[in-house]
Amino acid sequence: MVRAGWDDHRIFDTELALAELIVNAWRHGRTATLGRTLRVSVGDESHTLPEQHFSSALGELAECGRGLRLVEGLTHRWGADPQKRGKLVWFELDSAARPSPSPEPGRGRGRGRTT
Repeated sequence: MVRAGWDDHRIFDTELALAELIVNAWRHGRTATLGRTLRVSVGDESHTLPEQHFSSALGELAECGRGLRLVEGLTHRWGADPQKRGKLVWFELDSAARPSPSPEPGRGRGRGRTT
């Protein structure tokens, strides 16, 4: 968003609105399948599936390259599902369990898994 010229206030508003939608789905969704797992998915029109970067050459100020490691470390499962028009990238959190340590490099949880 920064590279696209969005100002800090609009980025903050976007992050806050996203968090609010997630919390409201969790609290008020009354979806029979919600149970103890929260699933969040984001779609885009690119058919390129995400790939983790395991290079130690990423500098502290790099703007990309750490996102999937962060998602993997904070969630229980994540993946990307090809769609007719692009893809869905998703993660799941279980309410009772903490995420397990990250698997070995190159072995992302759920990548390419379809539901």
